[in-house]
Amino acid sequence: MNSPALRVLVTGGTFDKNYNELEGRLHFRETHVPEMLELGRARLDVTVETLMLIDSLEMTDEHRAQVLEACRRAPENHIVVTHGTDTMELTARTLGAANLPKTIVITGAMVPYTFGSSDGLFNLGSALAFAQSLPPGTYVAMNGRVLTWEHVRKNRATGVFEETTL
Repeated sequence: MNSPALRVLVTGGTFDKNYNELEGRLHFRETHVPEMLELGRARLDVTVETLMLIDSLEMTDEHRAQVLEACRRAPENHIVVTHGTDTMELTARTLGAANLPKTIVITGAMVPYTFGSSDGLFNLGSALAFAQSLPPGTYVAMNGRVLTWEHVRKNRATGVFEETTL
């Protein structure tokens, strides 16, 4: 059985941050997704498309519209969006409300990939698996769980994504 073609849309977030030792702050250079796919030994038909490299706190409605348009025009029906965790649920609502006939899974990381102790590799792998196996819809996948776009929120006290009844 062949796996479906997948597209990973990169927006930045903690996933792709690097630490600048001289300045003592995090910044963006390029996405780590291709390296993560190689390290995870992914044997999937994946296209990686970088839309932006920003912190999700800087993400505006215009950025979310750009992500939505990229999902619309993607020839693949299975999409993973890498995203910062601070506003992930807002982008999930934008994509979910559009009701595209595709399976879209949004994921991120609480710790930058380059730190070595990141949850990013696990979350990316989970998101790729969920994108291949779930029915069309928009989901958030973090820490081994998958939640629907209309029932997810980040608990800022615990740093965990949880189900809501909105």
